[in-house]
Amino acid sequence: LVRIGVVQNSIVKETTAPVADQRAAIYAKITKITEAASLCGVNIICYQEAWTMPFAFCTREKQPWCEFAESAENGPTTQLCQELARKYNMVIVSPILERDEVHGDVLWNTAVVISNTGSFLGKSRKNHIPRVGDFNESTYYMEGDTGHVVFQTQFGRIAINICYGRHHPQNWMMYGVNGADIVFNPSATVGGLSEPMWGIEARNAAIANSYFTCAINRVGTEVFPNEFTSGDGRPAHKDFGHFYGSSYIAAPDGCRTPGLSRTRDGLLIAEVDLNLCRQVKDRWGFRMTQRLDLYAASLTAAIHPEYQPPIVKDLC
Repeated sequence: LVRIGVVQNSIVKETTAPVADQRAAIYAKITKITEAASLCGVNIICYQEAWTMPFAFCTREKQPWCEFAESAENGPTTQLCQELARKYNMVIVSPILERDEVHGDVLWNTAVVISNTGSFLGKSRKNHIPRVGDFNESTYYMEGDTGHVVFQTQFGRIAINICYGRHHPQNWMMYGVNGADIVFNPSATVGGLSEPMWGIEARNAAIANSYFTCAINRVGTEVFPNEFTSGDGRPAHKDFGHFYGSSYIAAPDGCRTPGLSRTRDGLLIAEVDLNLCRQVKDRWGFRMTQRLDLYAASLTAAIHPEYQPPIVKDLC
């Protein structure tokens, strides 16, 4: 039995406040929420995508947003999470804007995993970068290069499918192939774009891959000082809509928790039995009938420029 906690929250300070003030305010909020999670016996907690900052990647402006970037291994956010993990005996998944100081200060959208002992366990970078509407994230970072890493913790094997990766079934699949029991999906997504799909994708992934999934969104509307456009002919604007929260946890047998609020901060806690992952595999045999060999061969052929789809045409 493992007790999972997922957090959705709004930012605290206005986006025009100094970076240090914005980050300190978020730290204070999340520290209180994490303390509440510990009182409820949470073993693993995951925060929302880029939780230390406003989701400013719509603006395409480098300043001051790049100032939020920090080292995954020893930045201030990781140090805070290490303190909290040790204090509460809790595994913490901390999605941040990473600055890779070893490789030319390039930026990544990264989830840092802190062991319940307080040690840095590793990191997982966002595999799929959106190019839709106001989500112009390729201005800031590239597709991740860490693959589909799974982290063995005291409370099970976990993985992180960051935000837009939930739209790609192959992404979910590979975390299952690599043995994940729980896959977190820390996100930042707005109502007009993705809400009809929100309750479906993570739940379907849990069923298809025989693991637990945790769909995490933020809440509120974040307003920026300068206008930006969506490239769709509509007027320029200073926000890109309402983050609708609605975070939930789904199980491999298809059941799910209720969602958190569309408008309020929230901590969702669910106690799960990891034995269910194997029980569902034994019952349905999805992994046994998956035919990875068939798809590996087909995909290998399909990526070549000379590939022709095997379409049988009726010439009559």
